[in-house]
Amino acid sequence: MSNLHPALERVTDRIIERSRNSRSAYLALMAEEGERHADRNTKMPCSNLAHGFAAAEEDKQAIATRAGPNIGIISAYNDTISAHQPYGAYPPRLKIYAREVGATAQVAGATPAMCDGVTQGADGMELSLFSRDVIALATGVGLSHHMYDAVALLGICDKIVPGLLMGSLRFGWLPAMFVPSGPMPSGIPNKEKQAVRQLYAEGKVGRAELLESEAKSYHSPGTCTFYGTANSNQMMMELMGLHLPGAAFVQPGTPLRQALDRAAIHRLAAITREGNDYRPLAHCVDEKAIVNAAVGLLATGGSTNHAIHIPAFARAAGVIIDWTDLDELSAAVPLLAHVYPNGAGDVNHFHAAGGIGFVVGELLKAGLAHGDILTVGNPSGTQGLAEYAREPWLDSDALNWRDVGESGDLSMLRPATDPFQPDGGMRLVTGNLGRACFKTSAITPERYTVEAPCRIFADQKDVAAAFKAGELDRDVVVVVRFQGPRANGMPELHALTPMLGVLQDKGYKVALVTDGRMSGASGKVPAAIHVSPEALGGGPLSLLQDGDVVRLCARDGTLATTADLSTRTPATPPPPASGTGREIFAMFRLGADEAEKGGSAMMAAAGL
Repeated sequence: MSNLHPALERVTDRIIERSRNSRSAYLALMAEEGERHADRNTKMPCSNLAHGFAAAEEDKQAIATRAGPNIGIISAYNDTISAHQPYGAYPPRLKIYAREVGATAQVAGATPAMCDGVTQGADGMELSLFSRDVIALATGVGLSHHMYDAVALLGICDKIVPGLLMGSLRFGWLPAMFVPSGPMPSGIPNKEKQAVRQLYAEGKVGRAELLESEAKSYHSPGTCTFYGTANSNQMMMELMGLHLPGAAFVQPGTPLRQALDRAAIHRLAAITREGNDYRPLAHCVDEKAIVNAAVGLLATGGSTNHAIHIPAFARAAGVIIDWTDLDELSAAVPLLAHVYPNGAGDVNHFHAAGGIGFVVGELLKAGLAHGDILTVGNPSGTQGLAEYAREPWLDSDALNWRDVGESGDLSMLRPATDPFQPDGGMRLVTGNLGRACFKTSAITPERYTVEAPCRIFADQKDVAAAFKAGELDRDVVVVVRFQGPRANGMPELHALTPMLGVLQDKGYKVALVTDGRMSGASGKVPAAIHVSPEALGGGPLSLLQDGDVVRLCARDGTLATTADLSTRTPATPPPPASGTGREIFAMFRLGADEAEKGGSAMMAAAGL
């Protein structure tokens, strides 16, 4: 008899049935492609093969004779983005680790890795969401050489992990594993950083003080330590079984980090077609793994960006999931973690308190995760997700795993029997203004409902101007429209958070409604985000006018206005922007589908 929670079972069954045709077509294609590319040494023309190993130096003979599996490395390395800077040193080391087990490794390709933290509020943010499609395409280009028996995916941050997963899933006959590099050490306390941001928004400190504060927070190689999209990515890859267990939040440059990297390559070499434990990515990423990713997101109060990314990478595997599914799961999944911006501590504190291993263990005990998924990790011989309820450690320099035990800090992590709140961190809100996501895990319950006259904007810079002029010093629903995928690439509107937070702290009832995105650091202001359909093309937000009363309520799932929209003409959208390369991304904007499907032009054009 199954111990699954009824909601988990119900939602999973619905997704399986909805995805039946697309999933079957995907698996059939992967099986066909796997057979077609199974033996490059006899099927690939010699000239092609020789090109593929010409620069492999000491590995040439092994690749030429297929003496062992050849692992393709797709890297998102650059040394501008702190999370990806450690990857510069990885390829030489990974090649050595491969040789230790009779395998070889080659860098198959590179992908871009842009940082939303660098582009927040700037023109480059309008390329951000579509960089995910570019990353998927770049991954496909790298793997198109068909020289590889497995794939090591080096990527961490916002669009990088979903993009790498989307691209590699189209080569899903290959085993694939993400190899994270870990978070930077903790900087100044998050409350101190947030306080300086608000003081700057109020004009009480200058740019020098703000920059000094930010530099003390983001200060070294490694992932930023707040629980935004990047670290939510890492959590999801563990819940899907695509990391070695417990690999997500071990810091760069430590002996344990290097031991995990080594073990990852050894494991990849062991799960190829030639061995007796073949684990192709197409079979690892199924409906149950997708549901686990969503459950982990809800249980930890993760980034709202994944309401867009989960449907997108699920589609790449032939799985169809929507916001109704996420909402129903959220009603059943308790919030087990309070990591900044939802709580005081960062991911290093989260990891020290028991981290993902504790969360997985609690979810499995509560029947709120699928334990019977096919994972890439199997360090102690236990099958399925139960491996991920353990944590790695060095036992006399040997990598091993041990049980996590109880939470080390109940202000950070709580058991499923005594959660921070009984439901997950996201709600679906609907009404005559469309469908949107509301992140509740960072919002106090007394702010779940806001009903007030709205003020309409088409640019967050205009919001800043109105804020500075005192025009928003009242109860207000700030509506920022024409921010969807087809309008301008759906940039994050993170710059709004400090301003709206100031208004809220003054005692006003404040909310944000937008067809744009907010990050995992969306903060304490109630917000209906990703509104679909978007304003461009006549969505309901385009019909709103200043002063219309808007009601946003997470309790009853409402996003509506009392205004009669039926006789109104849609507002004129701003002209398409140019500069910073935005004009050459026009094809992505024109082809993008709605946020609930993932906002992907690539997937829409492919009919996936």
